[in-house]
Amino acid sequence: MKLSLRPINKSIAEEILKWKYDPPYDFYNNRLSDESLKELLENNYYTVFNEGELFGFFCYGKSAQVPIGHQYSVYRDDQVDIGLGLAPIQTGRGNGKAFLEFIFHHAIKKFGNKPLRLTVANFNKRAIHLYEKMGFEKTKELSNGHTLFFVMVKNVDCL
Repeated sequence: MKLSLRPINKSIAEEILKWKYDPPYDFYNNRLSDESLKELLENNYYTVFNEGELFGFFCYGKSAQVPIGHQYSVYRDDQVDIGLGLAPIQTGRGNGKAFLEFIFHHAIKKFGNKPLRLTVANFNKRAIHLYEKMGFEKTKELSNGHTLFFVMVKNVDCL
């Protein structure tokens, strides 16, 4: 696997927004709209390619946060929020660890030694298992009335 970073552009953003996941991961499906395109193109989103193929994306900051989390005061400024998405064809194939390590190294270059934070839906057992194996710990739970989320934090000195 040879992962590389590429700037996001309109055609890549459209491709990402057309990704369709199988249930229960269809929770992460998006809709191609002007608003969703604007979100990807005007915020801190990055794309990851593997040997010329779109492999996934990630983002930092507010775009990586679940809006209801602000009511629970879970998003402190001394941590780096990371959101990510792996192409549906890549899920469940053992690619998550390399993808996360790639993102970690980018985050450390960009933000230094700040702790990393993820917010993940509680039904996403595959992701939670991987995050725990990679050193993340559950610190909070929050709910938007439909979905329970775990906030997970990792200190970068655990890499």
